[in-house]
Amino acid sequence: MKILVSLVSLIAFLLVLLPGPLYKYGVVELSTAFAGFRFGVYVGGAALVLLVIQVIFMRKTLSMGSTLMALGFAVIAIAMPLSMMSKAKSVPAIHDISTDLINPPKFVAIVPLRADAKNPAEYAGEETATQQRKAYPELKTLNYAQSKTDLLAATEQAVKNLGFELVNVNAATGIVEATDTTTWFGFKDDVVVRINDEGSQRFVDIRSKSRVGRSDLGKNAERIHSLIDEINTLLDK
Repeated sequence: MKILVSLVSLIAFLLVLLPGPLYKYGVVELSTAFAGFRFGVYVGGAALVLLVIQVIFMRKTLSMGSTLMALGFAVIAIAMPLSMMSKAKSVPAIHDISTDLINPPKFVAIVPLRADAKNPAEYAGEETATQQRKAYPELKTLNYAQSKTDLLAATEQAVKNLGFELVNVNAATGIVEATDTTTWFGFKDDVVVRINDEGSQRFVDIRSKSRVGRSDLGKNAERIHSLIDEINTLLDK
């Protein structure tokens, strides 16, 4: 029984741990990876049931090490997918976030890189904008007194500091483009920063969009917040 509980809990753990890397390196499709998550929850639940049975009816077969390991694997297998589901329910099912919802910054150099992406480079539209206004009302156009040159330099450095891949810097148009690759699944999300020089002020807008997926689980908004914070930190130095 101890071996069975350990084996089932390990399988549950692997079902939620491996889908990300397997998808990232092209071994499985995204639908298969998410199916692994679902099965991980079921198998994790089965592991907990078996563990309870062992505790009640076969206590003599218990050992502290194997019991804690099985419990840990099962809990992780259940908690990780449920946490993602909870996050998905707490944010709108959108994947294109911008500080300017009337005239969102456009991707330029990144467009060819999104040629095979399921989500097109064009802005998602008014329905997405409406949902964003409710979920992330704080995301608005930023204005700075610093020069366009200083803002471009800070933005470029911020992109590098955050580990994004810098794709394009166009000083003439005030455009900076980059790609952020998530660690676990290897999802590629694209970012464009637009700096407009208007007299004594510079207006900065940031847009972040996922290449795949209907919902981004709030990742694009988080990325914009991180980029804003990093730019501000660099400008304050």
